[in-house]
Amino acid sequence: MKSFRCAIVRGGTSKGVFVFSQDLPPQGPERDRVIKRIMGTPDARQIDGLGGADILTSKVAILGPPSVPGADVDYTFAQVGIEKDTVSYEGNCGNISAAVGPIAIEEGFVRAKDEGLLKIRIHNTNVGKIITAEVPIKEGIPQSVGDYAIDGVPGFGAKIMLDFSETAGSVTGKLLPTGRVVDSVDVPGLGEIEMSIVDLANPVAFIRAESLGLTGVESPSAVDGDRGLIEKLEMIRGAAAVRLGFVDRAEDAFSKTPYIPFLCYVSGPKESSVYGENRSLSAGDIDMQARLVGFKRTHKTFPGTGAVCLAAAASLEGTLVHQASQQQQGGRWRIGHPSGVMEVEVQTDGQGGFQRLAFGRTWRKIMEGRVFV
Repeated sequence: MKSFRCAIVRGGTSKGVFVFSQDLPPQGPERDRVIKRIMGTPDARQIDGLGGADILTSKVAILGPPSVPGADVDYTFAQVGIEKDTVSYEGNCGNISAAVGPIAIEEGFVRAKDEGLLKIRIHNTNVGKIITAEVPIKEGIPQSVGDYAIDGVPGFGAKIMLDFSETAGSVTGKLLPTGRVVDSVDVPGLGEIEMSIVDLANPVAFIRAESLGLTGVESPSAVDGDRGLIEKLEMIRGAAAVRLGFVDRAEDAFSKTPYIPFLCYVSGPKESSVYGENRSLSAGDIDMQARLVGFKRTHKTFPGTGAVCLAAAASLEGTLVHQASQQQQGGRWRIGHPSGVMEVEVQTDGQGGFQRLAFGRTWRKIMEGRVFV
């Protein structure tokens, strides 16, 4: 067997294995094979690797020295299949991104100052865009302990802000890839479905919950337990992939572009139960409800890239998200998701762009050592 340096790190509401480009084979099939074996893919339990048998824990971050001017570190995200023998580099994970800055400091890619907030410019190689992480530093060390809490993660941690305002047109080159705020898309077996396709951080197709007879506050287990519904949602995602030119047929999206576009269904603010907890979320706590589906599974919280894209969509008059949401207050959007609330700070530039699209996350290194393949 061969071994590789690694760390298991929680970033936001996701958990991933962090490895380093200089230790891995060059980009290509051999690197992909190593990553899949690190995670124990393909296997429903990922019993022979470090994966956690969930889309939120079957993630890998590859860090290396910066390859573009103005960046402090290169970061490549890999979404690794579970039962499926795949590794996808199609888009980024906003939650895992929260841990990139601190690990980059620990690995010496970035020199930390003694105290204060350090801004780190992260070059996400998946989409060729820059993310700015604001990392709290004490005595030259990135802090993970603090008093900031996020729904979907127990306890508290140090607050890291991630600004995605420079990521519009991440994959397609346009904030509105089709040039329209609403498209009517023909979905095989379902007919015409209205959707808003927005590309910021990752491309996302947004639909109304009501278009499938949903309330918008379904639990992940309720959606995932209805295989007919999951297949319908995947077909809608596939139709969006066709509209974007990623595939020729909606039926091919799951095999050829399983990660992007994301599919998210939205509804207005309403009361909901918090997944896995004995508490409720009131309609007054949020501006909209949102559920995101990928890899034929429902996200148990909400992805960071999906959140900033949703906030961008909510800020664009006429989109389905804008129609569903309440009026923005205090320069932020409050997103209701299965595990609680996620807030995104928004500042527009007055010209159809954004000066700030940022959300707070926490991170924690769980272990470091060597993983054997």
